[in-house]
Amino acid sequence: MKFAVLVFPGLTCDLDMYHAVEETVKQEVEYVWHTEADKLDQFDAVLLPTGTSYGNYLRPGALAKSSPACQELQKFADSGKLVLGVGNGFHILVEAGILPGGFLRNNSLKFRSAEEKLQVENTDTAFTKDYAKGQTITLPVASEFGNYYADEATVEELKNSNRIIFTYADENLDGSTAAIAGITNEKGNVLGMMPLPERAVEELIGGTDGAPLFHSILNNWSEKHVN
Repeated sequence: MKFAVLVFPGLTCDLDMYHAVEETVKQEVEYVWHTEADKLDQFDAVLLPTGTSYGNYLRPGALAKSSPACQELQKFADSGKLVLGVGNGFHILVEAGILPGGFLRNNSLKFRSAEEKLQVENTDTAFTKDYAKGQTITLPVASEFGNYYADEATVEELKNSNRIIFTYADENLDGSTAAIAGITNEKGNVLGMMPLPERAVEELIGGTDGAPLFHSILNNWSEKHVN
């Protein structure tokens, strides 16, 4: 399986994502600079790391959506291949219209770095099959704009279509609507989440609760590519 880490200017955690793939599933992985996004069709999954794309000017992800790379990313998602966006990568997916909703500043109006307990709401996805439904996991968060917002109609649609994948299990300090921490698109092949699974793949750095996500991606791909 071939992974692409799609990098926009200001996405600072591309190395973390690259290492997570190497550490967990030990598959081929390459960095793809946003100006070379026409190469994405060579890959089986695209990963968008966190950081501050284009310095988060205007708002997080707002300038990245104007890059031709987002058009290529939309084509990639439309093909049914897997896309994972975490942190600022989630912001980009929302700004590009690939996922619904928007983002506000955290309730504290400050950048917050912490570990959050999440509940796994849906294990019937390519990203979560190696978790148990209702399982509580712990992943890091690091964002000033971690407050996911969606109107009532959108939340109902997400609930009815079982597209809310992770929720905050404790206090939901950043204020996300319906305690949403991660959602998919209608096809289920694009996941956006604010917590950072790539920072939780080794006991040495605080735990391994993010590792099953990467194993799920590989196992899902393997099931579909059995000779």
